[in-house]
Amino acid sequence: MAELGEATGLGRGALYHHIDTKENLLYDISSRYIVELVEAGREITANQIDPAERVKSLSRHLMHVISMHLAEMTVCFREIHSLTGERYQSVANLHAEYQQIWEDAFAAGTAQGQFRKIDKTAVKGLLGMFFYSFLWLKPGGRQSDEEIGNIFSDLVLRAIGAHEYLEENQFFE
Repeated sequence: MAELGEATGLGRGALYHHIDTKENLLYDISSRYIVELVEAGREITANQIDPAERVKSLSRHLMHVISMHLAEMTVCFREIHSLTGERYQSVANLHAEYQQIWEDAFAAGTAQGQFRKIDKTAVKGLLGMFFYSFLWLKPGGRQSDEEIGNIFSDLVLRAIGAHEYLEENQFFE
């Protein structure tokens, strides 16, 4: 309950007063950030026709959301399996939908000859690089979430063979 309180900004007593079940609260916390990612991912997809630029925008936005929702992500990744039935499936479906947004960006780049084909397992690995950052990311730290998003997008573009779409090689020699 301490982590839930931190994620919501409420004390333990207030939590028990405002929620009907701990699972409902866990669902709300676990779905909030991924709903935001899916909605923004759809918008980025609609507005960013160029696949390389879409990957860059998705990367920057994902790091921004992670930095803004560190407490929620900590709760979600530690407690997601405490959700049952429809609640668990709903959160899992949102994560799958978000992964599909990235897969669609990669497929568009492959179709246009910008990227080499990438396996779904590799997509999970690349997204894991982003999502794992909730453990070490420090808002106000040495690098901003935008800078980290740029570094990660550079790594992603390298992984899919899109070297000509990299920024001026600012992160790697």
